[in-house]
Amino acid sequence: MLHPQKDRPWLIRTYAGHSTASASNALYRDNLAKGQTGLSVAFDLPTQTGYDSDHILSRGEVGKVGVPVGHLGDMRALFKDIPLDQMNTSMTINATAPWLLSLYIAVAEEQGADISALQGTVQNDLIKEYLSRGTYICPPAPSMKMIADVAEYCYTHVPKWNPMNVCSYHLQEAGATPEQELSFALATATAVLDALKPRVPAEDFPALVGRISFFVNAGIRFVTEMCKMRAFVDLWDEICKNRYGVEDAKYRRFRYGVQVNSLGLTEQQPENNVYRILIEMLAVTLSKKARARAVQLPAWNEALGLPRPWDQQWSMRMQQIMAYETDLLEFDDLFDGNPAVDAKVEALKTGARAELANIDRMGGAISAIDYMKGRLVDSNAERLGRIEAGETIVVGVNKWQKGEPSPLMTGDGGIMVVDPAVEAEQIDRLNAWRGARDQAAVDAALTELRSAAAESRNIMPASIKAAKAGVTTGEWAAEMRKVHGEYRGPTGVAAGQSNKTEGLDDLRDAVDAVSDKLGRRLKFLVGKPGLDGHSNGAEQIAVRARDCGMDIAYEGIRLTPTEIVTAAVQDGAHVVGLSILSGSHIPLVEDLMTQMRDAGLGHIPVIVGGIIPDDDADRLRTMGVARVYTPKDFELNMIMQDIVTLAEPSSKAAE
Repeated sequence: MLHPQKDRPWLIRTYAGHSTASASNALYRDNLAKGQTGLSVAFDLPTQTGYDSDHILSRGEVGKVGVPVGHLGDMRALFKDIPLDQMNTSMTINATAPWLLSLYIAVAEEQGADISALQGTVQNDLIKEYLSRGTYICPPAPSMKMIADVAEYCYTHVPKWNPMNVCSYHLQEAGATPEQELSFALATATAVLDALKPRVPAEDFPALVGRISFFVNAGIRFVTEMCKMRAFVDLWDEICKNRYGVEDAKYRRFRYGVQVNSLGLTEQQPENNVYRILIEMLAVTLSKKARARAVQLPAWNEALGLPRPWDQQWSMRMQQIMAYETDLLEFDDLFDGNPAVDAKVEALKTGARAELANIDRMGGAISAIDYMKGRLVDSNAERLGRIEAGETIVVGVNKWQKGEPSPLMTGDGGIMVVDPAVEAEQIDRLNAWRGARDQAAVDAALTELRSAAAESRNIMPASIKAAKAGVTTGEWAAEMRKVHGEYRGPTGVAAGQSNKTEGLDDLRDAVDAVSDKLGRRLKFLVGKPGLDGHSNGAEQIAVRARDCGMDIAYEGIRLTPTEIVTAAVQDGAHVVGLSILSGSHIPLVEDLMTQMRDAGLGHIPVIVGGIIPDDDADRLRTMGVARVYTPKDFELNMIMQDIVTLAEPSSKAAE
């Protein structure tokens, strides 16, 4: 049925940020000039995990997957000539969300903006960080308290701001089924609302519920994904009404933004990703009842590396064509009353309700973190197994692999590479900032911040004071670490073999044979150096190696090369495997290989997996790396055979 008045388009965003604040500012202003209607800020890993650019763990990570923001000066440069009172800004930030929002508020005040009029979102979802993304700092309970601090502060002072964006996006990236994405995200939302409810007067609580937003994923099975979004709408309405007694329908509205699936983007025949992205966007735009209010799309080449401005423009044009050239926004919901859609939505809701009840029995999302992590690792293993077996067809990957070379990848290799000099320049600016500030004011601000955290006061006022005094991101996070301690999330990788052993008999025999020659069980150490928290690949390699009968060591994310080398010595590793997806593979592997030789482990084969361009793979092999794997190497059993070959006592493969 034709709509009497055309629906307004969703916010058109591009997830962007790299190198430096000033370079990212130029990119933002350029994108806004091209028709982008909101900003979506990508921060680098040191900023996300609360380290300054000169911290040992920041080495190789500065400016790679986003923009480094170390202090008020960086935030000022990031939004230069962009009036924040006229902007809708999404900041993908979690553990350091209170701090980045404080810096944003401080810059807005410098611009003369009315703080109460600011519009935007901080993601501020820590539970999914423990499950899938890995940029957490503190344990779950104090992290939940900080989420509530931001929500309470925004409700009072920045009422148009979304203080928490329940993020199911990374759950799907970690292998979640639609039912798991629904239930794990909704369990996170209820955990946050349960923490918030005692903080505000009962009559104000419904309005606070109305400020909670979601950030979801849409995969290639777009009919199922569209039904998932309709299920999200229904389930959220149900929870708000039945669990929290919210009577006003506008406060029960499921408000969400989306980035479509990056997990399914292929390194092979990457031009096909353009079609995948478009099809996935249909899932979140076709149904008026469940239409996204903000959309950002990955670029076709994100399985290869950092997209160029042209690549981001191409994805933005896709949105603009859908919103402005088609007649999509002229119609009411296209699927109301459709029996096939209704049946699928009901099936998804039934599955999600059962999982939600299960999580509730465990005491809620915080108590169920280990359980949810294990389920995601299992689901991802099953997904990869179906691709390996050919049950799930991925065009250009396990079927129709032969194709013409892509003209899109000529010249610069089809991606943007961040200049390694950026890191040293950023550290120089950081040192200059430290040298120019009033140290007494900084010390006083840090003392106040520590007191607020230790006394369980809302940390936002003290954080904003600290931002204005010149405190750095690493200093703010250090105070949180001092008060609340650090945390190592579950890996989801159980020690014993699973019962999923189909097709592994030959590999198990080979592992047994090599182990006999070695005089003990083949020891395989899996390490994630640096700050990259995308652990899916490392987890799946560890799980398959375990099921092949290897003795595995996997301690999770965020290790220094020194810690990995120490573990290799202590464990007596026969093969070391590294997983790095943040683009920092050259400096991190170079450091680790030097330390391996210095520790007398130069004979131990090292293998590396990640998003690694061909030229970089050649450099890694020159450093002595025995094998390099990229997303195109999806057949895990071939990698397992390589590990067995490399561990062979007589093997020369590592030399």
